[in-house]
Amino acid sequence: MSEIDNPRPAANQLAWQDCELGMFYHFDIPIFKPGWDWRTFEGLPTPQDFNPKELDTDQWLEAARAIGARYAVLVAKHCSGFLTWQSDIYPYGVKQAKWRDGHGDIVADFIASCCKFNVRPGIYASVSANCYWNVDNPGLVNRGRGGDPKHQAEYVRSQERMLEELWGRYGELFYIWFDGGVLAPEDGGPDIVPMYERLQSNANVFQGPRATTRWVGNEEGVADYPCWATVSQLNENGMGSPNGTIWQPGECDVPIRENGWFWEDDQENTIHSLESLMDMYYRSVGHNCNLLINANPDTRGLVPEADMKRYSDLGKEIRTRFNTPVARIAGRGDCHILMFPKPQCVEHVWVMEDIRYGERIRAYNIEALTPNSGWQQIVFGTSVGHKRIHRFKPVQAKKLRMNVTKETSTPVLRDFSAFSAL
Repeated sequence: MSEIDNPRPAANQLAWQDCELGMFYHFDIPIFKPGWDWRTFEGLPTPQDFNPKELDTDQWLEAARAIGARYAVLVAKHCSGFLTWQSDIYPYGVKQAKWRDGHGDIVADFIASCCKFNVRPGIYASVSANCYWNVDNPGLVNRGRGGDPKHQAEYVRSQERMLEELWGRYGELFYIWFDGGVLAPEDGGPDIVPMYERLQSNANVFQGPRATTRWVGNEEGVADYPCWATVSQLNENGMGSPNGTIWQPGECDVPIRENGWFWEDDQENTIHSLESLMDMYYRSVGHNCNLLINANPDTRGLVPEADMKRYSDLGKEIRTRFNTPVARIAGRGDCHILMFPKPQCVEHVWVMEDIRYGERIRAYNIEALTPNSGWQQIVFGTSVGHKRIHRFKPVQAKKLRMNVTKETSTPVLRDFSAFSAL
């Protein structure tokens, strides 16, 4: 078959997809005022309310290390408008707080901890909502209604300064995360593209005009199958398209507690079970996406102990199931055979394309050569991309064979592995 030019990832996208697991950190002043809702635009917590006396970002990164996360994203500015770094943009942040006598800088601490733990850093900074400025989606003053050009211009300048500080002060970022996208400059939004190109042109971006990754459309940590890394238009949510012309792989984000993204007291009973988290892993990483799991530090400034235990259990379970394949191969072509020295009981396989050449596989099946019944099909699928994980009823096999039955060009497998862990 002749080689055709499939859409292919850029180097930063390749690095991001190889990470597979990320950790999200939601920590904002509303946790110090239980029950407050920023969308009331009333009763804004005061900076003096913010005092996480035991805050330790090294402890936060222990959570990332526990699950095996290779990147981490800090919510540096959420919808309250509270600034978690030293800034004079406007007087609502850690500089005005009781915490560390106004000298604390969570962003600096977080970046330092990422470096210490060898986790690639990312920063979330919403520009579409800000209670302090009376701004709501899609990034307009007067609670999203607009109608005040002067105030809008002041707000936009504050957001441009915010991004200049976050992107320019703390070194190279691996990931920039926009929640809800970015209002275009012609519609009254900030002009972020020149800043991105000047300050962080190698960073991956979630949503916005330079987006390299996309949302799958839910906050449940799962993607439907098939899920493709290509889309027909930038920032197209959902499962992508095999005929898409833009490489923009999916990310599945999920809070560790079912009740929401930020810590609340007496909510330990809502922590997702290990079984639920493993199901998310299969249906995110195993469906050609990254999985971004949230952590919600409490009013002490620490990830709660019960949450840490669940992260530890999740990481251990992933390693138990997938750290030691019983057989592994790579190569080009339509047929790939895993050989076992003797009949082997297996219940998982994963397939990885070498996505430097794009997604070429469109349909395939995997067969097992059983001791008594010959070749039997055990699974089949369509999209593979970075990784497709299959789990199935344990089968005793002498060999496994993957047959690519539909393709756009000669398939290039990075990894075809079998596992026996249960």
